Parts: sequence; structure tokens; C-alpha cells
Amino acid sequence: MRNPSELYALSDDQPALDRPVLVQALTGFVDAGNASRLAREHLLTIGEPRVVATFDLDELYDYRGRRPPMLFVEDHWEHYEQPHLVIQLLHDAAGSPFLLLEGPEPDLQWERFTAAILELVKRFGVRLTIGMNAIPMAVPHTRPSGVTAHATRPELITGYEPWLQRVQVPGSVSNLLEFRLGQHSHDAVGFVAHVPHYVAQAEYPAAAERLIGCLTKATGLLLPTDELHAAAEAVRADIDVQIAQADEAASLVRALEEQYDAFTRGRDGNNLLAEQTGPLPTAEEIGAELERFLAEHTRNGEEPPL
Repeated sequence: MRNPSELYALSDDQPALDRPVLVQALTGFVDAGNASRLAREHLLTIGEPRVVATFDLDELYDYRGRRPPMLFVEDHWEHYEQPHLVIQLLHDAAGSPFLLLEGPEPDLQWERFTAAILELVKRFGVRLTIGMNAIPMAVPHTRPSGVTAHATRPELITGYEPWLQRVQVPGSVSNLLEFRLGQHSHDAVGFVAHVPHYVAQAEYPAAAERLIGCLTKATGLLLPTDELHAAAEAVRADIDVQIAQADEAASLVRALEEQYDAFTRGRDGNNLLAEQTGPLPTAEEIGAELERFLAEHTRNGEEPPL
């Protein structure tokens, strides 16, 4: 492996940090409801960001696979949206510093990039690294956003109940980084918000609000979410209006509510699943039916109800 230190450059005015938190919010992996992006943008808005490390993206990025946008105006190229992969210094509402790794997920040299992050974790004295992501789930928008938590030590996610037992998924740099941090005895946590699959392609700020809440709980950082909460309420109201106008969609959401409530009651040990009058549809059945419903509306030239 080539020297990982050559992948990044540090800014000239390095801050004095006392065991900060590092939040990783790379783009390019699955991000249902754009929840991770919304959470990242929220942190950048409230955190007064300042770049402390910049990565050599020419070593890591597949420009032909993810062509950056360019703006053409009349007879010239006016703007190039150059991608950046950086670590930013931010501050919470109480002035406590923390770090944010943000930019596109590397396409190349995953192990070298991960080794570079490990170097920076040691250099900055990072005490905890936290990843944020979101996946589509067969859950209703009328219930609180769920979250799957994972960590290098179980003590780091006490209080979070597992939603999944054993599953194989495509790898990502964020998950590889958490894995490698654990191998080197560094604490790392990941939070994955659950987004109703029928709104997974739209912005779903309720999931972003939940991610920020998990970040606050894990770190003690003071990160207000008033704007995200207001946006989540507005989106919830809009979805409710659209659901009310489509009987099939309303029926499917009710089925999701029953499934969700039965699952949470069973998980809490109340043994109330036997009270259900009939078998609930599986997540796959509900998802397939709702996708069919939306596809039919699209083919008929109608505005999808969600």
C-alpha cells in the first residue's frame, strides 16, 4: 500500500482539540429520504465549518462513473461543480468542537483511504467516530422513525433494540471504516434511519431529525433540530393529504401501521401478536403492492399519490 499520509493535506491553522467526535457523512451509498444529506447539511448550517484536512480526490474518485456537473451559458463554460472530500471543524450550540468528514464516497483505494482516516483519528485524538445513513423500510410515516444502531462495542449503543439479525449487504467505505476502527480498538458507532419505502425517493426530514437525535445522545453535543422538526411536520401533513385522496394507498399504510405496532408490541415482550385477527402481509408483499399501485398511476399519466 502506498503511503496513506500522501492522500491528504492539513490546513495551516490546525486547531487545538480535546478528544473530539468525528462524524462521517459520505455521499454515494444508499440514502433513503435523503436523510443523511439533510442531517449533514443541517450540521454545516449550525456548525460554522472550517476545513482542517483536504483529500486528494484525483486519487479516489471515478470522474467518468460520477461525472461532476458543468454549467454552459451561451458560448462558454461558466461553472464546474468540483467535488471535494474534506474534514471540517464545526461547533455545537454550546461551542463544543467536533469534526465532520463529508464529500463523495471514494470509488478507489478504500484500504488506503481508511488507513488515512485512522491516521487522522490518532492525530486529532478522536474519541468516537459516528456514521449516519438511511435505508428504505416497510414502515409507516405515521409512526416515529426507527433506527438501526451498530458499533464496535455493544456498550456504545445501549438502549437500541435490533431490527435485523443477520444480513449480507454491499460494502461501503463508511461501514468498512467502522470495521477497521474496531480492529484498531477505536470506538465507532453507526446509525441507520428507517424511511418509509414509499417516500424513499423524496426528502424525509423526520429521519434526518432522528439521526441528529442519535448523534446528540451518543456524544452529548448540543445540536438543535427545530428546523428539521418543522420540515418533518410539513412533510407529514403533505403525505397525509395525499394518502387521504387514494383509498388503496390509505389501506396499505394502515396495513403497515398494524405490522409496525404488532412488531413493536412483540419486541417489548407483551405477547400481543396473538390478538391480530389474521396474518399480516409481509414487508415484501406490502412493498410490491404499493409499487404496483404507484406504477399504475404513473403509466396513466397521473401524479403519483406520494
